[in-house]
Amino acid sequence: MVLTVTALAGEALRPGSGLATLPISLQFVMTMAATVPASFMMRRFGRRAGFQFGAAVGIIAGLINVVALMGGNFVLFCVGSALVGVLNGFALYYRFAAADCADEENRSRAISLVLAGGVVAAFSGPNLARVTVDALGDAAFAGSFAALALIQVVTIALLVFVSIPGLSARERKDQGRPLLEILRNPAVAVAILAGVAGYSSMTLVMTSTPLAMDGMGHGFGDTAFVIQWHVFAMFAPSFVTGHLIKRIGALPVILAGAVFILACVAVNQMGQGLWQFTTALMALGVGWNFMFIGGTSLLTGVTARAEQAKVQGFNDFLMFGAVALAAMSGGMLHQNLGWEVLNYAVVPGIAASLVATLWLWPARQVHGAG
Repeated sequence: MVLTVTALAGEALRPGSGLATLPISLQFVMTMAATVPASFMMRRFGRRAGFQFGAAVGIIAGLINVVALMGGNFVLFCVGSALVGVLNGFALYYRFAAADCADEENRSRAISLVLAGGVVAAFSGPNLARVTVDALGDAAFAGSFAALALIQVVTIALLVFVSIPGLSARERKDQGRPLLEILRNPAVAVAILAGVAGYSSMTLVMTSTPLAMDGMGHGFGDTAFVIQWHVFAMFAPSFVTGHLIKRIGALPVILAGAVFILACVAVNQMGQGLWQFTTALMALGVGWNFMFIGGTSLLTGVTARAEQAKVQGFNDFLMFGAVALAAMSGGMLHQNLGWEVLNYAVVPGIAASLVATLWLWPARQVHGAG
């Protein structure tokens, strides 16, 4: 829902300024900033407390954005969007919480099945945006952020019934290897690069798509349709991604993800019709899924449990630093260089991840861990 409306709400508050993607950029900046504190907070107080805290921030964020949109206040809307980023910084760890609850053999499947919940979001989010866009009268999109706040209330209530195993006293005392030593492991570096390249590429194209479609004369209904199927493609593969990783390994899945994202770029060069936007964004979603889950699975498989707070925090900090930069540059790139050039900007990062994965693959096969 947020992906569907944030850039359009920013454009409505500051039309023609090139600042339409600034609020969602700030969201990603704050996601980046929240990742490390969230990781260590969960290490100290447990996953459930961390998730509930993040949801509480989400309630505040939604209400601030309602006030901002009703008052036409772009600066306040940026503040609220930044707090949505804090919510996301905590919510990112649901995938790692799933890994905590699974044995080593089923870890990748657990991560995938949690992300498969996004299939519900693929349909409920854009449709909720469509239903609530004018729910609060003339303040377009304010109703969508009121819905965001309500969803976080439900989240806090649901988490009361969730039990996630925490670290033992011994594990909390054990700090594991120094971070620099862990990062010297080539598998860790490739896992982080897959997440950084895949997520930032997806963000750059995804956040700019509503602006590109609006500029091509597509209505809000078409934009919601494309985002809906994009989000569906992001999460629907999760039902099989874990099985693929278990069967053929994380590295081939990462490679397949890179190919899908490059296919997205190719389709977006073919035209700006509804079918091109839909097909390209679906390929982008599948590519993100494979690179994100593949990278996450590879990362959790090569680090000890006592080391995970710092490694996961560092991984997500880097990933959302790149995501924030991608979101921040999206509006400017689209306005100044155009849709076609913006798509080409994702190629270097994806190519780097593809080459690094191909380089690591033979060594992992030799050690029996693809």
